[in-house]
Amino acid sequence: MADRPGPLDGVTVLDLTEHIAGPYCTKLFADFGADVIKVEPPGGDPSRSVGPWHQGVSGPERSGTFFYFNTNKRSLVIDIDRADSRPVMERLIERADLVIESQPAGRLDSLGFGWEQISSRRDDLPMVSITPFGHDSPYRDYRVSDLVLYGFAGEMYSIGVQDREPVKMYGTASLVECGAAAATAAMGALTSAELQGVAQHVDFAMADAQFNGVDRRHAATIGWEYAGRKSLRAPGPAAGMLSGVYPCADGYVEFSGAAIRIPRLDEMLGSPEWLQDEQWWRPGAGMNPELVEEFNARFLPWALERTKREIWAAAREAKVLCGPLFSVDELFEDTHFSDRGFWAAVDHEAVGQVQIPGRPFMMPASPWSIRRPPPRLGEHTDEVLTECSFATSEIESLRATGVLGE
Repeated sequence: MADRPGPLDGVTVLDLTEHIAGPYCTKLFADFGADVIKVEPPGGDPSRSVGPWHQGVSGPERSGTFFYFNTNKRSLVIDIDRADSRPVMERLIERADLVIESQPAGRLDSLGFGWEQISSRRDDLPMVSITPFGHDSPYRDYRVSDLVLYGFAGEMYSIGVQDREPVKMYGTASLVECGAAAATAAMGALTSAELQGVAQHVDFAMADAQFNGVDRRHAATIGWEYAGRKSLRAPGPAAGMLSGVYPCADGYVEFSGAAIRIPRLDEMLGSPEWLQDEQWWRPGAGMNPELVEEFNARFLPWALERTKREIWAAAREAKVLCGPLFSVDELFEDTHFSDRGFWAAVDHEAVGQVQIPGRPFMMPASPWSIRRPPPRLGEHTDEVLTECSFATSEIESLRATGVLGE
């Protein structure tokens, strides 16, 4: 818990997002102090039905996915497909400083809550729409998953060994990346509205975020567009001397282009006699397939006699680019993270105390903090509607008619 308000304290975000990309975007706002009002459909955000499950028991309040991506938010349930939900949505829109949504392209327009309808009522209210391909794309009605997104717009074609299928990044990394990029776009829209009085509609396409993201994608795209060059997965030795993942005594380590600087590599290995042969020191030797195979045959016994931390320490000392591949348990127990206070404890009545990844970056003067756990489904419905000037009798009437999904 922080003693000072976060940098977005006083900002109200109307959150109409679901699953992962949109909720991560709004989570960043919530964790840095914004009041994020999460509108969930009857039954809840679909991520409530996605594991991992606390202690292996499923349930809408036990999803690890929902838990992480929805800290500090308030939840109310509204069946926005119903025409009689419009007065509720209109009041929520009136009190918002920013609207972020991830509904299928055109859905909110058909319900009367799209950009044109919102801007006609509030010309000072920015809106961010997160969709797989954008509202104007020929693919606008296509659905997407992390696998499809990374295959369509990421680097999947160049990752993996050449004689096997390409592989994607683990888990939902692409969707999380998109959420972070969308948060940056949303901050731009919010800042513009506050400083210039100009409300903008940000049509955020996740595919564009992946095309223009890190991990060589923009360079590979430009290479294909202008030169017809396609990055391929390198077969075995073609990856270069000491490049890639190698086994060691207690797992795996990864090196990147170590042979580019042979003196450093020589220092890391303790200047073995065999590495003093001039063949290893000639320019281009690190990409000679025969030499790479011979090097690997000599290097592997050295690696298998050492732990990943021992190899990592030797590499750092010699300034060789290397990193251990830690399991989740090893990451959690690593003193680098614990000493920096990275992990955050969150208490939730359904699952008890849970440790989750904490702040994505540090802002000492206006800190990140966990003010409340992820909300139970509809936990704040009455609270938020009361703040929107609905009388108790009106809330009861909305609930009786099914607008509140009950």
